[in-house]
Amino acid sequence: MIHSDTEMLEILPKETPIPQLFGMLIGAIGPRPIALASTLDREGNLNLSPFSFFNVFGANPPLVVFSPSRRGRDKTTKDTYNNVKEIPEVVINVVNYAMLQQVNLASSEFPKGVNEFEKAGFTPIKSHLIRPFRVKESPVQMECQVLQVIETGFGGAAGNLVICKVAKIHVSKEVLNDAGKIDQHKIDLIGRMGGSLYCRASGDAIFSLEKPGDIPPLGIDRLPEDIRNSPILSGNDLGQLGGLQEYPNEKELEQIKADKRYASLINAYQDRPKDLHKVLHQYAKELIAQGNVKKAFGVLVALEY
Repeated sequence: MIHSDTEMLEILPKETPIPQLFGMLIGAIGPRPIALASTLDREGNLNLSPFSFFNVFGANPPLVVFSPSRRGRDKTTKDTYNNVKEIPEVVINVVNYAMLQQVNLASSEFPKGVNEFEKAGFTPIKSHLIRPFRVKESPVQMECQVLQVIETGFGGAAGNLVICKVAKIHVSKEVLNDAGKIDQHKIDLIGRMGGSLYCRASGDAIFSLEKPGDIPPLGIDRLPEDIRNSPILSGNDLGQLGGLQEYPNEKELEQIKADKRYASLINAYQDRPKDLHKVLHQYAKELIAQGNVKKAFGVLVALEY
């Protein structure tokens, strides 16, 4: 059941039809990386299928988890789930943009025993430590041993968590930078969004964000109240201000007061404090957008000193 008010929908999973609940979940949680899982059954039949309920969950030991959920329409399990129960091994092949259409084809519900490598035109290559085959076209292939399969339920769309320990990783040299690390622009990964939507993690979609250092930052709670409640500064702006480790010192504040634009704003609006407050916050917002966060903080607090 979904309740609505003027701002938010309130969803009670137990009272909401599964298709509607599923749509809300995959629409809200994304982009999701895609595991192109290669498995074998007891007869040696190759199986290949993509899953976007997937991620890495540790490095010591190296663990990845994916979920071949039960089919929503009839509660049946997928070949990948059945295969890892029979042969607890899987190759997790990552998916990039160059593989997108072939991976989409491999997601089709082919009958058991059909070779999705052949249907999707992928090249199977032997693994070194496990029996399932790797996908040659994938830029990163992880040979995994299945440690555990956790069934979360037996109804339609119930998850089956396949917990895998990575035994060996194969990385194409074509996606490495000069330092031997994976270049996110070269690997050109894709992610699954809601419905039939995907996203491409390359170009302008990729940006850098440094994590706070070992010294604890100020935090938004230690910013002056008029800054915290600013109608001009966004949550992202406040997050950057709160990420500073200290208030501007006396020398920095003197430099702010000598700043030509700051001085001109003070002179122009000194008799209109409300307007002065607004234009100083707008100036600070511009400085933050330029990456000059410390100066922006000084602009916001210089009048108090």
